[in-house]
Amino acid sequence: VQLQASGGGLVQAGGSLRLSCVVSGRISSVPIMRWFRQVPGEAREFVASMTSAGRIDYADTVKGRFTISKNNAKNTMYLQMNNLKPEDSAVYYCAAVYLNRDTVYWGKGTQVTVSS
Repeated sequence: VQLQASGGGLVQAGGSLRLSCVVSGRISSVPIMRWFRQVPGEAREFVASMTSAGRIDYADTVKGRFTISKNNAKNTMYLQMNNLKPEDSAVYYCAAVYLNRDTVYWGKGTQVTVSS
């Protein structure tokens, strides 16, 4: 499974960005799709997830501002980020999680920078 994230950039506080994550193969067969983010020198942080059954979870820090979604026909996952804050600045990664195989596939990250 290969993943490619894109859509990052520089935005002012209060602005919006939409990240995309294209998956090789059928995204509908991936049990769990997740977004993470990481600031240099810190641990990778969970942002949002969506299961193949449609269950959605968010980190408390982004709840109400970020929306995760998928387009199965395009094998793409999205992260709509609204009302961005400087503390949202990080490299964002998408991941395909197979719990039954204890395997996680990672895409290369995309940089999000929010200026104050």
